[in-house]
Amino acid sequence: MAAGHTPICIITGASSGIGLWASKALVERGWHVVMACRDTAKAEAAAREIGIAPESRIIMRLDLGTLSGVRGFVEEFRTLARPLDALVCNAATYMPRLTEPLRSPEGYELSVATNYFGHFLLANLLLDDLGKARDARLVTLGTVTANSEEFGGKVPIPAPADLGDFEGLKAGFTAPVAMIDGKPFKPGKAYKDSKLACMMMNRELHARFHDATGIVFTTLYPGCVADTPLFRHAPKAFQRIFPWFQKNVTGGYVSQPLAGERVADVVTEPAFARSGVHWSWGNRQREGREAFAQSLSAKASDAARSRELWELTARLVGLTERVTEPA
Repeated sequence: MAAGHTPICIITGASSGIGLWASKALVERGWHVVMACRDTAKAEAAAREIGIAPESRIIMRLDLGTLSGVRGFVEEFRTLARPLDALVCNAATYMPRLTEPLRSPEGYELSVATNYFGHFLLANLLLDDLGKARDARLVTLGTVTANSEEFGGKVPIPAPADLGDFEGLKAGFTAPVAMIDGKPFKPGKAYKDSKLACMMMNRELHARFHDATGIVFTTLYPGCVADTPLFRHAPKAFQRIFPWFQKNVTGGYVSQPLAGERVADVVTEPAFARSGVHWSWGNRQREGREAFAQSLSAKASDAARSRELWELTARLVGLTERVTEPA
């Protein structure tokens, strides 16, 4: 970063969990953070509780589950007349106990609308802002459960992530359609699918815009943050057993503060300046282990599929100006 410049990062879902702790980690490295959250009062209380300095943060409302909310956030951010050095697409909703899909104001299944559509629109709208910065980065949180190259992505409960041939998106993704592949609604799979789509989105961002803009587009899996508020809608027994299982059986457990530090590493450190990479610390945590570039599944890495997913999504979110690559 230029001398005398305090870099700025927008982090979605920063009122709790990884987003909150990534905000703290970045502030401690001299960054200014925009904590983009649906519940600003919750974010303010959480920031005070863990000691994020008020002069180093701005809390702004962002509801990723509504396209108008995303556009409104971008407009409000631009009124600050501040540069943007990094965007972290972190927020996610996971509602595994639903029996019927919830819908966004546009009529889209809510987990895909929030986790994927909202971030797709946000990333595209902020590309020009990021493109003005030197060494800008756009970082997206992925998950092992959406990558069939890893053991966690093969677990058949409720089903592995699978976008099919995007039949649901081709059908307009409104009722009665609730899944990207057009099949019957499975809430846990909808979450996995949305995260797989996010990882494919970032690969396509790299393919379309890295050479033209210099922005570094990456995804990461920081390890299993088994006690994150992401699981607040899961059964109480799961919330008790899952962290114990990850700590004592799989060895995959990562604390929220450590996950936040790993996100901050990917945002700031020169070692993570490779675009088009999915960074991982592995399914099992090993002391002193460095992050490595983890391959994605063949379908997730297929360039033609990523282009098709991009174009279908761009139309559904009303974004036609980014459908094709820049000249």
